[in-house]
Amino acid sequence: MSTSPTFRALRIHPAWIVAVATFLTMIGAAGFRSAPGVFMPALHDEFGWDMGIMSLAVSINLVLYGLAAPFSAALMERFGIRRIAAIALVLIAAGAILPIWMTAQWQLLVCWGLLIGLGTGSVSMALVATITGRWFVARRGLVTGVLTAAAATGQLIFLPVMATLLTHHGWRSATLVIGCAALLIVPVVLIFLRDRPADLAVTAYGETPEHQAFPPAPASPALAMTTLRDAVRDRTFLLLAATFAICGASTNGLVGTHFIPAAMDHGMAETAAASLLALVGVFDIVGTIFSGWLTDRFDPRLLLATYYGLRGLSLFALPALFGDSMHPSMLVFVLFYGLDWVATVPPTMALCRSAFGSRAPIVFGWVFACHQLGAATAATVAGAIRDDMGTYNLAFYGAGALCLLATLGCLSIRKRPPVAEPEPDPLGAAV
Repeated sequence: MSTSPTFRALRIHPAWIVAVATFLTMIGAAGFRSAPGVFMPALHDEFGWDMGIMSLAVSINLVLYGLAAPFSAALMERFGIRRIAAIALVLIAAGAILPIWMTAQWQLLVCWGLLIGLGTGSVSMALVATITGRWFVARRGLVTGVLTAAAATGQLIFLPVMATLLTHHGWRSATLVIGCAALLIVPVVLIFLRDRPADLAVTAYGETPEHQAFPPAPASPALAMTTLRDAVRDRTFLLLAATFAICGASTNGLVGTHFIPAAMDHGMAETAAASLLALVGVFDIVGTIFSGWLTDRFDPRLLLATYYGLRGLSLFALPALFGDSMHPSMLVFVLFYGLDWVATVPPTMALCRSAFGSRAPIVFGWVFACHQLGAATAATVAGAIRDDMGTYNLAFYGAGALCLLATLGCLSIRKRPPVAEPEPDPLGAAV
């Protein structure tokens, strides 16, 4: 085997090209992640559907988004990253475009829930864990942070665009943009994603005989279940799964789904609320990349405890900050909360690696599944609280309390010896 002309011409290590392609894939899959909060008021006005049924569609999406992750990691071992990622993007496109013609609630459940849930779950954090585990030895934490930030970048790109299109052209044009964006990334996946460094006759970035990338795992979809069977016997897995479920409840499930409707309850314009949520994505990029840098240098357990504690305090303060305009205190919340949004991913993934080695991508897939179960529960419960009480306040206070509980859980994780990794020259050239 030899390095392909496309990769040789770029004169940098192929791992960085694969990382860029993965980043773009994550952006293409992220279009829908922030869409429900924008679309829910419009669907309510056009079809008369209440928040409960739309929250159910989001909950199905979040559950499948999580449950697909460990199986997609196993399927990538069997069929390759490119095939799974390309199929996933096509599913996302179908789930975003077909609602243009929907007339019934069950069609919303199928498109938002089944198709987009399976598609986004197949190119979620398990893909990040697989790419960083196979292609990087040095800089794993930093690259994990950058790839995780792709979801925030997608939110930053899509939210204002969707809100503007919805306001001036209706929700159908906005959802069409999501579907087309996912389709445009498919050629990038097919050209630039590669399964392993050996496919290009190179080693992983920073790999030495003492510090090697993850070896191949047994190529069987059943590996997802056998890995779960083994992982549930490990106390570290149980604590990571529980705390990451709280992470999902307090981010995607609550703020990601209900922030815009909650702001509109207080008289804020939808475009202003969408801009605030997009601004969360701006700071999330910075916070997640910085968290990856910190994870390469500090105890991941202490980082997680700090993140959850600060997030809990910010959620306790949020209900008092809502108003009919973007006042300074809300902007402070956006800054503070945005830096913390998915900063939990790099240290959580690092703890999975230290505990489970070559099976870490699949184990993290199950941890991520718990994240999405927590998100789905919060999305449904928050919608029910709003329908019953006319306000989201109780949902925000409850999520804040859970975050403080997660802080204690992170401090209970047993410390494992760190794995030293070499620091090669930046962007070392492929050989």
